[in-house]
Amino acid sequence: MKLYHSFVLVLLCILSFTATAQETRVVWTLQECLEYALENNIQLNQNRINYLSGQEDVLLAKAQLFPSLSGTANQNYTNYPARNSESSHHSYSGNYGVNTNWTLFNGNRRRINIQQQELQNELQELTVEQTEYDILIALVQNYMQVLYAYEAIRITENTVEVSETERDRAMQLLNAGSISRVDLAQLESQYSNDKYQLVVAQTNLENYKLQLKQLLELDINQQIEIIKPEITEEDILAPLPKKEIIYATSLEVIPDVKSSLLALDIAELEVKRARGGYLPTISLNAAIETGHLSGTEYTFGNQIWNRFNESVGLSISVPILSNRENKTAVNKARFAVSNSQLDVMNTQNQLLRTVEGIYLDATSAQSQYLAALERLAAVEESYDLTQQQFFLGMKNTLELLTEKNNYLSAQQEVLQSKYMAIMSKELLNIYQNKPVEFNY
Repeated sequence: MKLYHSFVLVLLCILSFTATAQETRVVWTLQECLEYALENNIQLNQNRINYLSGQEDVLLAKAQLFPSLSGTANQNYTNYPARNSESSHHSYSGNYGVNTNWTLFNGNRRRINIQQQELQNELQELTVEQTEYDILIALVQNYMQVLYAYEAIRITENTVEVSETERDRAMQLLNAGSISRVDLAQLESQYSNDKYQLVVAQTNLENYKLQLKQLLELDINQQIEIIKPEITEEDILAPLPKKEIIYATSLEVIPDVKSSLLALDIAELEVKRARGGYLPTISLNAAIETGHLSGTEYTFGNQIWNRFNESVGLSISVPILSNRENKTAVNKARFAVSNSQLDVMNTQNQLLRTVEGIYLDATSAQSQYLAALERLAAVEESYDLTQQQFFLGMKNTLELLTEKNNYLSAQQEVLQSKYMAIMSKELLNIYQNKPVEFNY
């Protein structure tokens, strides 16, 4: 009975482990990858926290418009050693007060600081959005690489099967005396090479899947598989908007461009803030104070009442000579504006180069895809004819292998142009702030 219970326990453990393994093995679509990454990416969540922290800076800047209020309480003990005697004297004293200070005017720098902090907070929000864009782009590129690797394996597997068939057929021809042993050796070598290429293709797939897993920041025990959708020629050859339209749209929606413009606004406000250093600062202060001292003829209560006092004051600080601090601050703020203007131009130019590059990749890939299909059809027919002629003894091994390699190369060209066209189209959608369409 104990043995039976132990067997059941072990079986349940195995089933539990299997169920857990199945639960951790998830099949992902591209949309699921995007949604998961946008929710769980560490850097993205850190940027979101920084944005919340920036909101606190805005509230702090606004609070500087209001007066401050503080309370004070001091207790002191004083000992007076008597001269020429062993006796001594000591006393206790206390001071209590409530103080307030209110800066009425400081060259409008506080209000400018509020505007800067609000813009800085918007800038941090754009940083969150730009991180989302970067994640989308990286995931689309890596997802396409995984799909490409899957199809590359399929092509290589077919090539291995054909090589095996050719090798087996060559053995029959050798036994019949139709080919030499050298011909058979060449086909066996080609078969071994094709099997090696299959291993390489499988390794590439695992590497791309690992990169995708790392982008999603999945656990080490988490396996990942992806949906392999059906892609039609209509998907590959879908017409694209004009690149001028894509660029104009991306200028309005890409966070990096908006961030550079906001940074320029912040720099221009800094010039105004620096100029405030030339203006006077006006502050209002008020206090209510009292205190007591031991060793007098007055009681504690009487002292508190008699020493009660109120005060109010207005102070004006006018900068006369600041050792060039204000002038330097204004000049450096102006330099920062010039740099920000150049940053805006540079960001726009980089975006233009990126959009033009992706657009060229997309249009070129579509043209290459059509040309590659025509070449594949011609090469496939030539390879089939050469293969038939080889088995009839009309072609040698070198001619067969040459046509076979041409056929494999043509298949790879179709595959590359296919996924380059799809990936470029999806990237252009991202740069136009359009949803990813890759759920074919």
